[in-house]
Amino acid sequence: KVIVSGIGKSGHIGKKIAATLASTGTPAFFVHPAEALHGDLGMIESRDVMLFISYSGGAKELDLIIPRLEDKSVALLAMTGKPHSPLGRAAKAVLDISVEREACPMHLAPTSSTVNTLMMGDALAMAVMQARGFNEEDFARSHPAGALGARLLNNVHHLMRQGDAIPQVMLATSVMDAMLELSRTGLGLVAVCDEQHVVKGVFTDGDLRRWLVGGGALTTPVSEAMTPNGITLQAQSRAIDAKELLMKRKITAAPVVDENGKLTGAINLQDFYQAGII
Repeated sequence: KVIVSGIGKSGHIGKKIAATLASTGTPAFFVHPAEALHGDLGMIESRDVMLFISYSGGAKELDLIIPRLEDKSVALLAMTGKPHSPLGRAAKAVLDISVEREACPMHLAPTSSTVNTLMMGDALAMAVMQARGFNEEDFARSHPAGALGARLLNNVHHLMRQGDAIPQVMLATSVMDAMLELSRTGLGLVAVCDEQHVVKGVFTDGDLRRWLVGGGALTTPVSEAMTPNGITLQAQSRAIDAKELLMKRKITAAPVVDENGKLTGAINLQDFYQAGII
């Protein structure tokens, strides 16, 4: 783990750096130096790394923290504007965050230095992320409630309608009964299956209109009015890929099938939107 610590404005920046590290694949958390000296040093193990942030490099808490880290064989890294300070000398590696001057009119309040610290901390987190081979799917796993998590973690079978909510008829079903099934589910299509429940086509609102305008009889088997070999989606495919396919083909819904082409569900664009896949 990476334990980030710092006091004052450095501490506020440190909390953000720890959060960025954690969300990009590096286990990390922030410990306040005062709390570390009153029990929280127990959180730190020998295989951990402490990243201490102090622009001056002379925070008094370091006098007590550094010996304890040495006792535990914990590697100390420093972010400081004074590489030759006590912190810089004690650290195994130093990230120089020095600035020419603060933006404060009195050149006193941490302003430019805090921005520089945050920037360097983000750069460090990105470098570590790249070294770990952390990718979009890894990011999604640590952000399951976010938009990216919804896009990358959901498969079609997570979102599809199942059981009685699946609009389906057999090849020999009449156009009239297929029309009733269309109305029952309101999905805009009906999957037309053979006796093994393999999808052979789809019967849509558009198919019904074309059939009636062309003078087709409602007693005719739906197999004569359907669109054969219509678009189907694989249950195990990524939801985002399925949604983009529907958008590309300019259709609003599709049956969902397994690897053998058997009907397992149905889905429409609204199901994707409700799951946060925009």
